[in-house]
Amino acid sequence: MNTTTRVLLTAILCVTAAACSKKVKENIDTSATDSTSGTTTPGTVGGNTSTLPSGLYGPNDLDTDACLRQRVVFFDLDQDALKPEFQNIVACHAKYLRDRPSSRMTLEGNADERGSREYNVGLGERRGNAVSSAVQANGGAGGQITVVSYGEERPTCTDSNEDCWGRNRRVEIVYTAK
Repeated sequence: MNTTTRVLLTAILCVTAAACSKKVKENIDTSATDSTSGTTTPGTVGGNTSTLPSGLYGPNDLDTDACLRQRVVFFDLDQDALKPEFQNIVACHAKYLRDRPSSRMTLEGNADERGSREYNVGLGERRGNAVSSAVQANGGAGGQITVVSYGEERPTCTDSNEDCWGRNRRVEIVYTAK
């Protein structure tokens, strides 16, 4: 065999070996520190205890898109307007939907215990629609989004104080497979 053939064969083998190498996934610490008590809660980010479903994402989605971990949008009392601090989170989720047309998102609107059931169901729906509009304004498709309102039926906190009520005034972003 001549030298050119040997060099070419060696280069092909090296490229093949590199292409077949196994990628190692890094572990990410998803702990969050509670600013009021200083305690750390494993698996939570920004007060959201739900985790992303592993079957719906690629292996590196959590590594590259840390903003996808935040899946709760909070609202002021009797308001359905999206707060400015949640615009980047909504934009990140919109980008995710835009990049993955087969993904589906359910927006679960919630309210605190004050007000009638009917009012709170309507308020939860308006909040879900506000997040849906913001996702669509950032490039997400309306066909990928479903809005559900639970009103006051699914509280995350059952105390009767402002801090607890503030945690119940929310829209949760849940990804579902179709």
